[in-house]
Amino acid sequence: MKTLPNFLLLIGLALTTACSQDIDPFEQVQQVHYFIPEVSSTLQVSGFPQPERNVLSEEGVLLGKKLFFDPKLSSNGKVSCATCHMPQLAFTDGESLGKLGVSGQALLRTSPTLVNLAWQLDGLFWDGGANDLESLNFAPLTHPDEMGANLEELVQYLLSSVEYRQHFELVFESELIQSAHISRAISQYVRTLISQDSKYDQWQMGKASLSDLELKGYQVYKNNCSSCHREGLFTDRYFHNNGLDKEYPNPPELEGLYQGRFRITSNPKDMGAYKTPTLRNIELTAPYMHDGRFKTLEEVLDHYQNGIQINESLAPQLIRGIVLSPEEKSSLLAFLSSLTDSVFIQKHLQLSN
Repeated sequence: MKTLPNFLLLIGLALTTACSQDIDPFEQVQQVHYFIPEVSSTLQVSGFPQPERNVLSEEGVLLGKKLFFDPKLSSNGKVSCATCHMPQLAFTDGESLGKLGVSGQALLRTSPTLVNLAWQLDGLFWDGGANDLESLNFAPLTHPDEMGANLEELVQYLLSSVEYRQHFELVFESELIQSAHISRAISQYVRTLISQDSKYDQWQMGKASLSDLELKGYQVYKNNCSSCHREGLFTDRYFHNNGLDKEYPNPPELEGLYQGRFRITSNPKDMGAYKTPTLRNIELTAPYMHDGRFKTLEEVLDHYQNGIQINESLAPQLIRGIVLSPEEKSSLLAFLSSLTDSVFIQKHLQLSN
């Protein structure tokens, strides 16, 4: 099986050839080629999880990428998945409550990064409302404030394209395009968005050095942040109430949206709890929190030092807050900067063009 770097090179060559010669990169392909992405030890994960019903293939990922960047999937033909998940921003949109969807109305939550979601097995979305990527995709595709697609019309659009028909038939071995196939292809692409080549990763592999300030920040991180942002993926993939609010109203029309994970589990301990975001590429994914209320990392640190709202479901490790000196804050921010994966960003920017 091919590894991820070779496969990404294959995508780039295929797209370059197709653009320069105006041909379909799938035209001569007769079978799919399955592969497992190369995963760095610095992620501290075991294996690469993927559902048996949707195993990665080079052709499936390439199809998913084409769908991800195609604005014609939306009801107005102007909004793609990449509209709210931009490669240059580590697949976020830089908005607090974005208005980039087909309606122009503000969303109720910020667009999270899509990196390393292959290992997010305890629930996706900020409250864990989707079990896996294959089920998650239908929400943004059909939501009236996001892409607003009618799935039947979307299938007809894809069937009207000879290129799409050939791609789907090759990948899913069916002349019929089903909505499930659309989601599976996009999911294959998203599972390859693996960020694992930051300065931190290079340091862990003995290929780079951290500055004295970054090393001090690494210790500050380990002492104060690592219980939830576990080293490797830099998230525990779980849900916590981090003291953003004291109360959690529940307007009937929003069906528990302000109640966090409680909306899904009905467990009082989950009231106001949201998914721990990864710290990887954190410099690029502002604004922060599920509703984008903090514009800068300095504001985030100030919240943990002075702004935590005590409530019954608050994460126990935050009862006393996180008190840091100015020097500790500076060093922590320097370490967080070492988690920016410029190699990943540039690679996916090139592949998106």
